[in-house]
Amino acid sequence: MSKQDGRGRQISARTVDDSSATILHIDLDAFFASVELLDHPELAHKPVVVGHRSGRSVVTAANYVARRYGVNSAMPMSIALRKCPDAVVLEPHFERYAAYSRQVMAIFNDLTPLVEQLGSDEAFLDVAGARRLHGSPATIGGLIRQRVQAETGLTCSVGAASTKFIAKLASGRAKPDGLLVIPADKALNFLHPLPVGAMWGVGASTEQALTRLGVRTIGDIAHTPLAVLTSSLGEVSGHKLFELAWARDARTVTVEREEKSIGHEMTFEYDVSDRAVLHSEIHRLSDEVGSRLRRAGLVGRTVVLKLRYPDFSTVTRSRTLAEPTNVGRRIYEEATASFDALATRGIRVRLIGVRMEQLGDGAGTAQGLWDPDEDWREAELALDSVRAKFGRGIVGPASQLKPKRADGGGVA
Repeated sequence: MSKQDGRGRQISARTVDDSSATILHIDLDAFFASVELLDHPELAHKPVVVGHRSGRSVVTAANYVARRYGVNSAMPMSIALRKCPDAVVLEPHFERYAAYSRQVMAIFNDLTPLVEQLGSDEAFLDVAGARRLHGSPATIGGLIRQRVQAETGLTCSVGAASTKFIAKLASGRAKPDGLLVIPADKALNFLHPLPVGAMWGVGASTEQALTRLGVRTIGDIAHTPLAVLTSSLGEVSGHKLFELAWARDARTVTVEREEKSIGHEMTFEYDVSDRAVLHSEIHRLSDEVGSRLRRAGLVGRTVVLKLRYPDFSTVTRSRTLAEPTNVGRRIYEEATASFDALATRGIRVRLIGVRMEQLGDGAGTAQGLWDPDEDWREAELALDSVRAKFGRGIVGPASQLKPKRADGGGVA
């Protein structure tokens, strides 16, 4: 099965025993592309790519038809159009994606308070306590799919299992628009035939190391001596893969409760390692945060960068400013400094986010006798006026159009 292009789809029979499968993983299908197609239903069966038709831009998202040509997110647009010359390119509208994400997450929270949001388009739900009100896990999964489609026009795929790891794999297998239940006593039958690349945390280098050991399936990992795995992959990775290969995953659904903040996040359809792309995304997110702060009449003092890796582990780094700001450029510089301090060679990122904390009233934001952000503030206020008149898509950071510069600017 290629990277979530819909081939190899597997869904559950109505008679499956779901009593042990109380953890759901729900993933909206080709989310950004699907939102754009709501306005273009005539393109539903054509290859559609979301992004800017520019030689220097990258693919933001692709629908399932385009994915079958080998097109995926974070791919340079020039390569995508060579792979699929007939693709229709639609401009992205990030504010619409955020609005639909909030609507979908509200549906999840209406059915259970135990929702762990993983980005704009996916979440884990613990429905063990919701069964009395809403029925079995499979029934709840079906209800969610029905409500999401009826209330938003979008489709989602649901995996149900006794662990987060298996539920996540199941939702990917059910794509698009399906539900797959894996009872606890069937987990190993489902898991062991899958290729090692399906494992969380198995990227290209780890997969190559496993291949050198003759390990090609998750079942092979399970039956490889632990000492051999830790010797080849390191103590932490070796133990983690061995445990997951035996369907042992003790993690629970965790509800994040953050202090008051303004932020934006981006979940990539595929893990991204290109630093230029990640720098560019930090720039776009920082610009959005600054714009929202100014619209709300607020400033913030602490810039927080959030990264989620392929194994769903998440790190945050914060930098507190001497003076509060609502200038996107300042936010970008601080967030990029945090990223560069974290990033090591070969870093792969699933989700990236920027937010501002320690918010306060932004009235009269002159910063003492000397304001280092004065020029950028005036420029961004001018951009706010243009955007208010003509729409946000009319203008954006220059780094979204230019090649990566030595000073850390990104590319789009």
